[in-house]
Amino acid sequence: MTNFLRSIVVMGVAGLLVAGASIPVDASTGRTAHHNIYDGEWSVVIYTERGDCDRALRYSVRIVGGEVQAGMQSYQLAGRVASTGAIRVVVAEGGQSARGSGRLFRNSGRGQWRTSSGKCAGHWTAERRG
Repeated sequence: MTNFLRSIVVMGVAGLLVAGASIPVDASTGRTAHHNIYDGEWSVVIYTERGDCDRALRYSVRIVGGEVQAGMQSYQLAGRVASTGAIRVVVAEGGQSARGSGRLFRNSGRGQWRTSSGKCAGHWTAERRG
């Protein structure tokens, strides 16, 4: 459960895939076509309030073109940040998954997370680095 919870931290910066948050992509390069004000390096701390997961963990996350990117490749991460700062991600590892949602501001953020099984849940905070 510890490794899975660590994966959730990355998701802590964001939450589920934001409905309607489309990111334009340049078809010739496959890269995001615009800069998002939330792009950059973020430090995220997740806190467990319910369940037997680790009580608190800190991780780094990168946002590029509004897309949330995992710092490690041992799990799958899908997430987006809308222009309003609303953020959602889904994290999957070893047949388990978790969802998180919240809001980013220019230099900070906060939200909630929960495993798909409901065994663990809590909140997260984020701050911009650099």
